[in-house]
Amino acid sequence: MTGATGYVGGRLVPLLLERGHDVRTTTSDPDREQPWWGDRVETVVMDALDDEQVAAACEGVEAVYYLIHGMGGDDFAETDRKAATHLAEAVRRHGVSRVVYLSGVVPDVPDEELSEHITSRREVERILTDTPATVVVLRAAVLMGSGSTSFEIIRQVSERLPVHTVPTWMDSLVQPIAIVDVLEALVGALAYDGPSRHFDVGGPDRLPYAELLDSFTTHAGLTRPQVGVPLLPTALVGTLVGSLTDVPRPTVEALVESLRHDMVAADEDFLALLPDDHELLGLDESFRRALAEPASASSPATADPMGPLPQDPAWASGGDTRPVAAKVIDAVKDVLPGS
Repeated sequence: MTGATGYVGGRLVPLLLERGHDVRTTTSDPDREQPWWGDRVETVVMDALDDEQVAAACEGVEAVYYLIHGMGGDDFAETDRKAATHLAEAVRRHGVSRVVYLSGVVPDVPDEELSEHITSRREVERILTDTPATVVVLRAAVLMGSGSTSFEIIRQVSERLPVHTVPTWMDSLVQPIAIVDVLEALVGALAYDGPSRHFDVGGPDRLPYAELLDSFTTHAGLTRPQVGVPLLPTALVGTLVGSLTDVPRPTVEALVESLRHDMVAADEDFLALLPDDHELLGLDESFRRALAEPASASSPATADPMGPLPQDPAWASGGDTRPVAAKVIDAVKDVLPGS
């Protein structure tokens, strides 16, 4: 399991342990405090850009969960390419039989219109698929749950802006999916018995992004009028939202750039990966559970994965406690020349 301390990985590891799997996790910082489940897994040091460390981490395993991806910066695509290439080489070297990669929905548009973020994700898919392993790619758009970058952007923008100025180009459709549904699909990918392929994963609701913002404010008990604004450049919106929220700015800018197109599932094939009795979580229930009170730090094992967990980043659960006015002023300064 790469990316085991990230948002998805930190919730997936305990589920795999619960289902009876032996798990090896990787870390680039051996001095980092272990997650609450850390004493139940084997952990090895691995820098994804060190080919020998990647090869050593993959020795003797049946399957690799690849949850690594860059989300911004001048060289993120090259970094992603190198990391994926090292993993592919390790898979060949040690005969790993399966790779599961969590990617992003690829909109149905010409390649030249894809964002750099999506283009890089798809290149990683191709590198991994060009191995003898069975490669199962799950392509998701907006992940619903406290601590998810997509959800935290929605939460923090809604809480910090008294009026939502929504670019008119942001009327594209999105298909959010609850993290608990993605976790089940990731576990189910281990038992998939077909050829390498990708699965689009999406929840039962499709709606314009502006309606998703409006739905959040309703569930959060907020009143936020929306004003459509034409001709706002994507880059400007990404910078403004990145400055306003506590989510790392490169991540925000990459996600905003992807919202120019419909981010919806092309089919429902991924349902075959889920348990027969599993029901997808709708948007209303996703918001309710994601906005629940944080679980006690002493009982994360019984906490709802939709809600906050101890290992979530500092910017989760609404972000830091600086006054909203200060954050808005900083955001304006970031986008106005000479300010």
